Amino acid sequence: MAVWVCATCANHYPDTGSPPGKCVICADERQWVPSSGQRWTTLAELATAGHRGDVREVEPGLLGVGADPQVAIGQRGLVVQTAEGNLLWDPPGFLDESSIQAVADIGGLRAVTASHPHFYGSMVEWSHAFGADILLPRADAHWLTRPDPAVRTWSGTLDVLPGVTLIQCGGHFPGSAVVHWAAGADGAGALFTGDTICVTPGEERLTFVWSAPNRLPLPEKAVRTVVDAVRRYPFDRIYGGWWQPTLHTGAHDVLESSAARYIEFLRGEVAVD
Repeated sequence: MAVWVCATCANHYPDTGSPPGKCVICADERQWVPSSGQRWTTLAELATAGHRGDVREVEPGLLGVGADPQVAIGQRGLVVQTAEGNLLWDPPGFLDESSIQAVADIGGLRAVTASHPHFYGSMVEWSHAFGADILLPRADAHWLTRPDPAVRTWSGTLDVLPGVTLIQCGGHFPGSAVVHWAAGADGAGALFTGDTICVTPGEERLTFVWSAPNRLPLPEKAVRTVVDAVRRYPFDRIYGGWWQPTLHTGAHDVLESSAARYIEFLRGEVAVD
């Protein structure tokens, strides 16, 4: 029997004889179901259609894992490497043997996690490939659409590996999180944010959303909670959920200024000509 993959969000569902009636992720206000209706696929079907693993070095000690062409939401995962093991963040919904081998070549995985439920994707497949823990914020663990005994829950912050910390920020989901990688950006520190904090196309600003596809903003209180959660950590770079865009430098200051500007718009304090 096949593991069912939602064609819109690429979250995986248990290997049953027939797919579920609906994807609970896409039925939520923060995602969407196509007007043509719910559609399901499988990893084998995606591979037959020409999808392949796309693995790239992002910077020393950081491997990107995606799909070409992209699948569903299209996020690429990030594998941060340490002397005590590796963490996979925001895995895409598609994976193949070439992607698994590339990660095996750098030492496999100690754990896999994600910024929020839209990106839980292929977590269980990756966990099974390496015997890795699946780390989920306690507030969002019920969103995992393919339950597995490897799940471990956490809240607040979690030091996963040396210099690698999970930080619960809230916002997009109650458990929305980021990773702080102390050694990133040549030692200046980096955040992996998915869309908990969104890098804008010009790679010079940041923004916040309740729902990206449905164009719903994040309330002021939630924006402040996100910023407060990461303020004490040093970071110069922010990697969002996709290959591009990336905020390459000055990220700590840009986060503060972008949040302040966003709140001005929420309050109606900006003159619009």
